[in-house]
Amino acid sequence: MSKATRANTQSPAPRGGDRHDLIRVHGARVNNLKDVSVEIPKRRLTVFTGVSGSGKSSLVFDTIAAESQRLINETYSAFVQGFMPTLARPEVDVLEGLTTAIVVDQQRMGADPRSTVGTATDAGAMLRILFSRLGEPHIGPPGAYAFNVPSVRASGAITVERGAKTTVKATFNRTGGMCARCEGRGSVTDIDLTQLYDDSKSLAEGAFTIPGWKSDSQWTVQVYAQSGFVDPDKPISRYTKKEMRDFLYGEPVKVKVNGVNLTYEGLIPKLQKSILSKDKEAMQPHIRAFVERAVTFTTCPECDGTRLSEGARSSKIDGISIADACAMQISDLAAWVRGLDAPSVAPLLDALRQTLDSFVEIGLGYLSLDRPSGTLSGGEAQRVKMIRHLGSSLTDVTYVFDEPTIGLHPHDIQRMNALLLRLRDKGNTVLVVEHKPETIAIADHVVDLGPGAGTGGGTICFEGTVEGLRTGGTITGRHFGDRAAVKDTVREPTGTLEIRGATANNLREVDVDVPLGVLTVVTGVAGSGKSSLVHGSIPAGEGVVSIDQGAIRGSRRSNPATYTGLLDPIRKAFAKANGVKPALFSANSEGACPGCNGAGVVYTDLAMMAAVATTCEECEGKRFQAAVLEYRLGGRDISEVLAMSVTEAEEFFGAGEAATPAAHRILGRLADVGLGYLSLGQPLTTLSGGERQRLKLATHMAEKGGVYVLDEPTAGLHLADVEQLLHLLDRLVDSGKSVIVVEHHQAVMAHADWIIDLGPGAGHDGGRVVFEGTPAELVAGRTTLTGEHLAAYVGA
Repeated sequence: MSKATRANTQSPAPRGGDRHDLIRVHGARVNNLKDVSVEIPKRRLTVFTGVSGSGKSSLVFDTIAAESQRLINETYSAFVQGFMPTLARPEVDVLEGLTTAIVVDQQRMGADPRSTVGTATDAGAMLRILFSRLGEPHIGPPGAYAFNVPSVRASGAITVERGAKTTVKATFNRTGGMCARCEGRGSVTDIDLTQLYDDSKSLAEGAFTIPGWKSDSQWTVQVYAQSGFVDPDKPISRYTKKEMRDFLYGEPVKVKVNGVNLTYEGLIPKLQKSILSKDKEAMQPHIRAFVERAVTFTTCPECDGTRLSEGARSSKIDGISIADACAMQISDLAAWVRGLDAPSVAPLLDALRQTLDSFVEIGLGYLSLDRPSGTLSGGEAQRVKMIRHLGSSLTDVTYVFDEPTIGLHPHDIQRMNALLLRLRDKGNTVLVVEHKPETIAIADHVVDLGPGAGTGGGTICFEGTVEGLRTGGTITGRHFGDRAAVKDTVREPTGTLEIRGATANNLREVDVDVPLGVLTVVTGVAGSGKSSLVHGSIPAGEGVVSIDQGAIRGSRRSNPATYTGLLDPIRKAFAKANGVKPALFSANSEGACPGCNGAGVVYTDLAMMAAVATTCEECEGKRFQAAVLEYRLGGRDISEVLAMSVTEAEEFFGAGEAATPAAHRILGRLADVGLGYLSLGQPLTTLSGGERQRLKLATHMAEKGGVYVLDEPTAGLHLADVEQLLHLLDRLVDSGKSVIVVEHHQAVMAHADWIIDLGPGAGHDGGRVVFEGTPAELVAGRTTLTGEHLAAYVGA
């Protein structure tokens, strides 16, 4: 036999595919981008920097990631595309070299009362399968351990068509894990009837005090008044027992009202379905105030808040029920799962261990699987979404992150950086929008946008290495080495706010005195109990203004002018100057262009393809009727005023014919928080995370309160903007306010008058006050993780 020919060991000639190692963007014009062209290296970590509103998200999310996802969606059949979100092609001339994009954004998880960390990840489903296989006594399939699955029993006759038709009796049983008393919510409601109606009045006299139920012509009210179950002219206090039972707890039944068939239902079940089943945080402010006034939520006495039926709680593995497992801190649950030895479910145990270990690795080991997902912060929600990608075997994928370090203590940022580098080293392209210098420092490539925000941004100011950025002369480069110094002198408190025996979540009988009249910063690693102490022990109410990270809700018709209430004085000023009704100057009311109903654009629905938005020909995108635009104030019509920036409008409404003090005050607050570049009519849906946070801050600054509670106000802020925020906090304190800030940014810590540090760890390793004092004392002592990082930051 002849020997095999020896293979040629020389490297093969480069192929055409080897040249595609860049993502090329040419002529991007999404939002405020000004014909941006950029080349991004693949299989590298690229960080996008720039002031808030400079166009980072427009380039990364709305251009690169959106086009990648749109192209992937187009590979599915038209039938499947009909069920998927429709994405329009971004305004860009050329996009080359795209790979599959996996977007991990800061959008909070759905705040449905039935959604928990376990249901939002695969961990809950795997745990249910585990108990259905190993739990003793065995009670049924995985659904028997699910608090979202009710038990169902049915019996009756069914017709079987096999040869001759025969009728047979059949029974059906499905065992679910839902607690029947609380319907899987973990809490039951106690309703104060005096808040629902005035029993001295009759329904005809407007007895209902529920928001939106006062009008006699309202259908809901008419159903009760004309149902025939109660006398609409008799005061509620004089109802008989039967009338009261029908009025409050009546079963659903069809009734005819003014010739229309409607459903009558008792007041209590009606409210539970229409209002109480919704997430309280997602309600309009006046509805939420009503719910807080009228309803008391208490832990379900039957399931003790576990949401599970008695059968699900009785089935155990090594003495642990699924309710116990879900209530454990995830780091403890991971240790318990590692101790299980069951060859019959070995693949399941391996997958569950990997998922739980990912929680711990990403710094979320302090959570529990029964934690409602709506209570997670934006940073926590983003890290929960990262979990499914950590163990992925996919390579050559583009991972897109939106400020992954948000909500992280400096100690945890190092861990996050390691995860980003690990994703890159597996052969993936990692694109990160970020402000923190610790994360910018590990980048292989930096793209800096600016130079300003809004219309002043949208161009590439720098591309290259981190070292090049430091010397590049851009705003980011100039501020990259900024370090706030610890104050030489601190303000003296004017009093104290006493917190005694705080036990919310993981707090351990915490006693602490929060000084008033100064800038107090509450610090500690993620999960140490900061928010529990501040939001759980300082009730938002009389004299306390609480500004959290909750999302601003608004449609594309909402803008800074409508959100802040600025449009009301502007409309009144236009109306007074022209002798007409204020409603004419609303694009959502009488003044709306009839062609586009005040939207400015006409949307054409193309089924599974993206809807096409074309500028309205009738109003040319101005949103108002031509007749309305004839009316002027200070020489400008209403559409020209809404096109102004905050800075222009502040000058316009400050003096002269258009002087409007109420509008000028609101514009001044917007300018104070650094939003001078925003146009008054810019849709809220186009604002960045940092802009929304500051818009909310500007709105709340109008409220009369002695204590301001801020939750991470530096979220989404550029290094240059943090300096402006510190000046704003100083102004608030100097005006006589007490400011309490939950914060991780070292510049805010260094600028504080007083620091309360919680820890030493997260979850059950935290919940204690480990330091109280001035920043200088914290740096000098270096006794906590925060002290060590702050000392390193200020160079002590």
